Amino acid sequence: MIPLSHYLILSGILFAIGIFGVLIKRNAIIIFMSIELMLNAVNLSLVAFSTYLQSLNGQVFVFMVMVVAAAEVVVGLALIIAIVRVKKTSFIDEINLMKW
Repeated sequence: MIPLSHYLILSGILFAIGIFGVLIKRNAIIIFMSIELMLNAVNLSLVAFSTYLQSLNGQVFVFMVMVVAAAEVVVGLALIIAIVRVKKTSFIDEINLMKW
């Protein structure tokens, strides 16, 4: 049996990689994938705690987070595709749609 600490360390590493991707990269798709990686890291820790505590509450919450993440993917990818069609780039430094 794998101890809880291994799952939490892996979850922390995945979350740190996601934060690194959001803060360092400038491509909108890479940032979007990094946010999804952070959500999956949190899901991993929730499932690990749920299994450790022998309760299904964490796993139900993971299911709800996955539903919200799927909706985020649909809306986020649609927005990214629309912006790329207008601006011809996916780098966030070059996208300034809110300026007059």
